[in-house]
Amino acid sequence: MTSILNGRCGCDTSTEPLFAIGEKVPDVPGREIRTVALIGPPNSGKSTLFNRLTRLRQKVGNYPGVTVEQRVGVLAGSGHEIRIVDLPGVYSLTPYSDDERVAVEVLTGQMDGLPRPDAVLLVLDVTHLSRQLVLAKPVIALGLPTLVLLNMADVFAKGGGSLDVLKLAEELGAPVAMVSATLGTGLDTVDRFLRQEHDPLPEALLPVLQDLPQCRKWASQVGRRIDYQRHVPSVWSRRLDDVFLHKIWGPVIFVVVVGAVFQTVFGLGQPLSTAFQDLLTKLGQQAAPLVPDGLVRSLLLDGLWKGVSSVLVFLPQILLLFLFIGFLEDSGYLARAALIADRTMRGVGLNGKAFIPLLSAYACAVPAIMATRTIENKRDRIATILIAPFMTCSARLPIYTLLIAAFIPNRPVVGVLLSARACAMLSLYLLGFLAAIVTAKILKSSVLRSAAAPFVLELPEYRWPTWQSIGLRLFDRARVFLRQAGTYILGVSLLVWVLTHLPLHGGHAPQLEQSAIAYLGHGIEPLIRPLGFNWKIGIGLLTSVIAREVIVGTLGTIYGTDPATHSMTLQNALRQDLAPAGAMALLVFFAFAMQCTSTLAVVRRETNSWKWPVVQFVYMTIVAYAAAFAVNQVLSTLLH
Repeated sequence: MTSILNGRCGCDTSTEPLFAIGEKVPDVPGREIRTVALIGPPNSGKSTLFNRLTRLRQKVGNYPGVTVEQRVGVLAGSGHEIRIVDLPGVYSLTPYSDDERVAVEVLTGQMDGLPRPDAVLLVLDVTHLSRQLVLAKPVIALGLPTLVLLNMADVFAKGGGSLDVLKLAEELGAPVAMVSATLGTGLDTVDRFLRQEHDPLPEALLPVLQDLPQCRKWASQVGRRIDYQRHVPSVWSRRLDDVFLHKIWGPVIFVVVVGAVFQTVFGLGQPLSTAFQDLLTKLGQQAAPLVPDGLVRSLLLDGLWKGVSSVLVFLPQILLLFLFIGFLEDSGYLARAALIADRTMRGVGLNGKAFIPLLSAYACAVPAIMATRTIENKRDRIATILIAPFMTCSARLPIYTLLIAAFIPNRPVVGVLLSARACAMLSLYLLGFLAAIVTAKILKSSVLRSAAAPFVLELPEYRWPTWQSIGLRLFDRARVFLRQAGTYILGVSLLVWVLTHLPLHGGHAPQLEQSAIAYLGHGIEPLIRPLGFNWKIGIGLLTSVIAREVIVGTLGTIYGTDPATHSMTLQNALRQDLAPAGAMALLVFFAFAMQCTSTLAVVRRETNSWKWPVVQFVYMTIVAYAAAFAVNQVLSTLLH
């Protein structure tokens, strides 16, 4: 496939590139390009292109004064360092939303900490070109050297789509390239563009940028003048939509897919986690003779190593979960799931736009809450923010898998297709979802009542995900998980170990029951005893306010320093110390409780008030306590 083209593009591949392969591209005189802005509409493949260009050499933060995510990477393979700034996905440069304001400020050089870009890469989905051209004119009108990248070129060509790229370049007054971020084709032209000499842009007919109807009319006229022929979705794609979007079979298939994911996470993930746990245990045993006996060995092995390794063992299951989520997302199925969910969302006063943030909350509530910026209606947005933490994030997965594996036998429920453990995990995800739906219904019928808004969604083509895209996603997820294990989980494990060894008696650590941490735990035990929890679980609940998964590291450290459970795995120690009813109550408590200070901080910033995070924390804690109390009382009665 050609890159920067000066002829007709589509099924015709007889055109020539702007520069021949191997031809010397003239350097930019006087000033090298150092900073490039990457901009495009949502779902145009911009993030995939960013990952391709930087090969994950990137930093993630927030722009000053707003919670819009800032991603800056370094162009891989360039002769000198070129920074690529990945701007948020926007449909226009009218600065109404935070995303649009950030894009305008970066492009005009008004953003603190970032120089004005030397060039712009504008990414448009060629399969929806008529609609996405609306963004092209205001970006090119800024006067910066701009390369227009028509993404999804492979899908466009397979569907019989075509356009005259030279005419489009003349209409826009900027070079145009046909690329596929997924396959990596055509991307060599980016480096060529950044190293070539940029002549003054030719004049082009500008619409009135503030007049959206005129912009749309102009985009439609451009489509006709460049002989744009839309691609036709494949027959099998239309047939899949007939099934996946069916009024009855669509939701049924969605439930089956979700059930299959959890069955695989447990059926395949549990043996992997067990093998990983054995490996970590052997590493600890081999390291023991190398560490001096006494407090140093106790600190490093019983405290830090057992605390951190008790969390690390769940890495295989977390990666398996994100493997399936990545496959479903990149294949195009999750966009269909959003349409299916729109029917449910409307029943509680929301629409399908809330589905994407709620879906991303299964990874982490923090980016999910930030993703609610795409919801225009303020009341709908606040309602989505308040219910997002009910969705089962990946931080809950370690405590879920720990307790389910310890207390629920691995018995088949539907033959080999569904086990009791997978059913338990699915039930917990369903509990969180139902709590979110009920809460949304209460909010939207009372304090956050508003009129219904239409839901418009562009459905991407079905396609096979690439292993590179999935691999980058899993690598990023593993990096985040390991960074958490190496920071605050490590810090909390250190604090818990110290408290288990204070106060010293004759220079020796006290018995666990006489330690400072036991004193603190027994102080809160009367409050949690009705839930079936002991003081050790209480300490875990306190530390998990920092982050949910910290409870596993905390319990690993406590039980690791207890002589009675020192040689046991954490699962066996919990089985000895916790009744089944209490274990089920703990699962339910974590399904509902707000145990994440990072989420509370983001809610505070997004709502610009402490009122909503305080209400959210109190409400979710009350729901969690009441539900755990009911589960413990009912199961205690039934099991005795």
